[in-house]
Amino acid sequence: MAAPRQAEAVAEQPAPPKRSHKKKAAKVDESELLTVPDGWKEPAFTREDNPKGLLEESSFATLFPKYREAYLKECWPLVQKALSEHYVNATLDLIEGSMTVTTTKKTFDPYAIIRARDLIKLLARSVPFEQAVRILQDDVACDIIKIGSLVRNRESFIKRRGRLLGPKGSTLKALELLTNCYIMVQGNTVSALGPFSGLKEVRKVVLDTMKNIHPIYNIKTLMIKRELSKDPELRSQSWERFLPKFKRKNLKKRKEPKKKNVKKEYTPFPPPQPESQIDKELASGEYFLKESQKKRKQVEEIKAKQADAIKKRQEERNKAFIPPKEKPVVKAKKASTEKKIDIEAIKEKVKNAKKKKLGALPVEEVKLKIAADEKKKKKKK
Repeated sequence: MAAPRQAEAVAEQPAPPKRSHKKKAAKVDESELLTVPDGWKEPAFTREDNPKGLLEESSFATLFPKYREAYLKECWPLVQKALSEHYVNATLDLIEGSMTVTTTKKTFDPYAIIRARDLIKLLARSVPFEQAVRILQDDVACDIIKIGSLVRNRESFIKRRGRLLGPKGSTLKALELLTNCYIMVQGNTVSALGPFSGLKEVRKVVLDTMKNIHPIYNIKTLMIKRELSKDPELRSQSWERFLPKFKRKNLKKRKEPKKKNVKKEYTPFPPPQPESQIDKELASGEYFLKESQKKRKQVEEIKAKQADAIKKRQEERNKAFIPPKEKPVVKAKKASTEKKIDIEAIKEKVKNAKKKKLGALPVEEVKLKIAADEKKKKKKK
């Protein structure tokens, strides 16, 4: 009886739905899962999530440079207060120059010690306390990028590190605005503090700059990406067509060598064998001379050279006694009297001048004026 009942039960069950509908529904669900809703945050980790606490005590320590001692001494009470909220102890050893963080029995968050370790690392790398404390938040992370070993030449390393800062820190400020991260360039490291997506971009820009790629190119791409992310239709599409493609151009000219090796024309015949000293002596006939004759000839050559040297030296000394050449005296040219004077033209000019008041007064007027002046003098007397 059991077998027929089972068969009836199987027959009564409804038929399963078609698979095609299931696939469509799954596809819709996956696309929805890929997009994170705006303003969503992961719920905070509380004591209720881990009521029994941690089983063992864990600790981290880091060294700090001597120039950070004064600042750490001032802000250490604030560091202890911030870590005590997460039940983590912090100690500062000025003798050894180290900072240590340890968990306590009350610590319930297992990741709190990792955040405390990052905090003391950032403080050692010259990050101010106001910024470093942000690492204790859930949505903030940090990244310390070591750049000291990426470039061999010290001068080029300093130049590329200066590019990260830019003129008056403008490049660094632009990076901070685009990535929403705090960036600190200090010594051989670059410390960054902010969201995970921003830290990824900061690392890329820093490493590219050390590879001699100017940060302005990466800043341009980041600006385009920022604008594209605002459009909801383009979120699921590829952005490669919008992003600029920069070609590397090595504009630095190669230094030309001082001595240029000019290639000679190819000849199948070998060069003639150079003459030896014996061949030269044979050609001049010196080979057949006696030793005494050879010595006498050498002495004569030396004396001739000495005589030439003395003669040249004497000529150079005599140059000081040679008077310089004087310039020839140029005679002053007499005024040319060849031009004829036109007397009639001058007379006409004088007559015209007398008529006008601008010129000299006529003779009669001058006599009248002199007589008037004499009368005035007599009256005064």
